[in-house]
Amino acid sequence: MSTVEHQDRVTSWHWQRDCASELVAGHGVIVAQYFDVGCSRRRAWRQRPRAAALLAALNDPDRGFDAIVVGEYERAFSANQLQHLAPVLEQHGVQLWLPETDGPVDHHDPTHQALIMMLGAQSKREVQRARFRVVTAMRAQAREQGRYLGGRPPYGYRLVDAGPHPNTAHARWGRRLQRLEPDPATARHVRWSLASIARALNNADIPLPVGHRSQPQSPPQRRPVDPTNGRSDPRQRQALGEQPPLHRPTGLEPATRPQTG
Repeated sequence: MSTVEHQDRVTSWHWQRDCASELVAGHGVIVAQYFDVGCSRRRAWRQRPRAAALLAALNDPDRGFDAIVVGEYERAFSANQLQHLAPVLEQHGVQLWLPETDGPVDHHDPTHQALIMMLGAQSKREVQRARFRVVTAMRAQAREQGRYLGGRPPYGYRLVDAGPHPNTAHARWGRRLQRLEPDPATARHVRWSLASIARALNNADIPLPVGHRSQPQSPPQRRPVDPTNGRSDPRQRQALGEQPPLHRPTGLEPATRPQTG
């Protein structure tokens, strides 16, 4: 199962176990189980704790099983993961049983190969579609409804009640909407425009970030910068009596250096 907050471990485990048991009924029995919790299907098997333990068990000649049974393809694989896993299973003489093939997978059968490719594409598409829908919905809620989507409120804002939750199920559980509004105590500190920030930096004689970046060592064959031509180093400009470049926000008013008496 990929999430802990939105799935029940016992329920998810049981229905996948039932699918696997029904698939091998009359052919064998399940002697071990490997069930990952909180791992996305996008992770390779070696990046999932229990799946990695299953792969490690393949090296044991006394492992006690000769096939891996998957309750649901989408819970176990995504994209081309199974194609990469097939040579490992064949090397250890372990079959893979899927409900979609109603038995063991023949990795050399063109029909099974096409089926595996289709299942992998569907599994990947399911994740992409869900992610796209959620992200798009959250953007619309924040932009059109001003809804607060969670996390710590940004500096300068505070949370206020925005009424009952529009989802009836959440409303029955007592959940309410929240939205952001300017915090009277801190909002004034974040009301600077980009031009105001640039003017403040220039007035304080704060150099551009490039002036503080560590310069990589030049290769031996590279000639030093000509101080009369390429004046990219702020120290060279200072030695020549030049003023450092000004902070200037793109597309806004030109930055001007404060006049000195």
